Amino acid sequence: MRRLRVAVCQINAVMGDIDGNVARIIDCLDDAEQAGADVAVFPELSVCGYPPEDLVLKPGFVAACEAAVARVAARTGSCAALIGTVEGGRDIFNTAVLCADGRKVLSYHKRLLPNYSVFDERRYFTPGTDPYQLVEIKGVKVGIAICEDIWSPTGPMHEQAAGGAEVMLVPNGSPYHAGKALERDVLMSSRAADSSCALVYVNQVGGQDELVFDGGSVVFDHEGHLIARGAQFDEQVLVCDIEVIPTYRKRRLDPRGQELPVPALPVVELSKHEPLDGPPLLPPMIDLLDDNTEVWQALVLGTRDYVVKNGFTEVGVALSGGIDSSMVVAIAVGGRCRSGPRRPHAVTVLERSLGVGLRRDVRGTRVDYRTIAIEPAHAGCSNVGAILRGSSAGHHRGKLAVPIRGVLMMGLSNKLGWLILTTGNKSEVGVGYSTLYGDTAGGFAVIKDVFKTRLYELALAQRVRRSGDHPEQRDREASVGRAATRPTRRSEPAALRRTRRHSRRLRRRRSDGEGADRAWSRCCDREPDHAPGRHRGVQAAAEPPGIRISPKAFGRDRRVPITNRYRG
Repeated sequence: MRRLRVAVCQINAVMGDIDGNVARIIDCLDDAEQAGADVAVFPELSVCGYPPEDLVLKPGFVAACEAAVARVAARTGSCAALIGTVEGGRDIFNTAVLCADGRKVLSYHKRLLPNYSVFDERRYFTPGTDPYQLVEIKGVKVGIAICEDIWSPTGPMHEQAAGGAEVMLVPNGSPYHAGKALERDVLMSSRAADSSCALVYVNQVGGQDELVFDGGSVVFDHEGHLIARGAQFDEQVLVCDIEVIPTYRKRRLDPRGQELPVPALPVVELSKHEPLDGPPLLPPMIDLLDDNTEVWQALVLGTRDYVVKNGFTEVGVALSGGIDSSMVVAIAVGGRCRSGPRRPHAVTVLERSLGVGLRRDVRGTRVDYRTIAIEPAHAGCSNVGAILRGSSAGHHRGKLAVPIRGVLMMGLSNKLGWLILTTGNKSEVGVGYSTLYGDTAGGFAVIKDVFKTRLYELALAQRVRRSGDHPEQRDREASVGRAATRPTRRSEPAALRRTRRHSRRLRRRRSDGEGADRAWSRCCDREPDHAPGRHRGVQAAAEPPGIRISPKAFGRDRRVPITNRYRG
């Protein structure tokens, strides 16, 4: 029986912070060596951060990544390190580099480049075409693939396993969405069993702009049995032993029992087999989080990392008394979005009559609560009423309240350096209930992809509510006394009922993925006061389009990460 000890290093890389990422990698490598690991595996593009987008078009960025790899290689000893980086000149490659004994051993270039959903790798990278090479570590033949490479049943994992690989090391940058961890488990188990090859799947963790990476790295044996799982939404060095038995005969047989003429792949020898005594090292098995806990952790981690990685020390939220703003404040508190003794700032910028209940809500929490009256601003805007013919005074007042709030919050941001967190949820944004220059005024939209019904579930699970109140009751109370900000004469409670109805309908149809746009259209078309496709207009207004007259315009042409510390 041969045994390979693997250190699964799921780290939170910072985009463009190459020196900082190298320090993180070396720290984890030291931990792996102390644990007696034979190889430490890091996530995809761990040297520079993922996804680097247009940064890879800068020659200095690529050169800095290659120099960083040399620094990591120089620190390796008996424990090999598989790290992710970019390589190339005219052609740029998404690369996994194996280093050991103070040197770079080999590079593997990603072959299958995803170009769907949030991925756009064909814009930047060239697919790898070099012949496969296996590496022998402690007598075990090891293959390398990167993320998308193993999603294909006939891709690089299948080919390397047929050529003699017994363990596949797979760095990944797999973004989170609800239920993604279970999907990965099923797929990775199938890949391992189909290839009769153990699989080490290492995912990164952390927030990068709108994406969240949930970690949850996994190790499967050659029969597709899960033997280790990393923590979700947290950095970790997970060390485990993989027991390897000869399976090449099974692997080389097709379903009819005929041996396939697949030649053995060339092997680079790093270390020979050494007999090991005692039982294999297997960490305690970690269960997957439930759906609502998983979503909550993703929101907290994504918000915290956006704040911290972009250098903000304080955040502000306009607190209206409804569940949306209360949840955003709770997420900011959960993500510890503060520096030192400072706390998230919850600001009420509506009528003072709302202040008593809101002050009771935030009492005892780590929130700095302030109240700003808007009556003077309303009075200053009273002349607009003459232009809005046919609008009642209450309706006019309600329509101005939220934009005034947005102006005041942005004023606080400009003066005090706060990052303003917006409070529009997916249901409201999708049906046009989210107010431009009000709910959308700010620098980071924490809950923009969370349905209203999901917010109620999260509020109940996290107890973000007044004692004895249901979150829906809280929303109705927050709406009393304010006119609707949507372009109808209906009350806000009616609008809230509409968004709840849309949320339930869309979640039943699983429209978060493919077909979401069609589902939104069908929901909007059922409402007599909604123009078909209204959600598209709202989305366009949030980031207005412009005319492109240069070969590199802002918008479609430039895709530079917002969270980015590269200054080359």
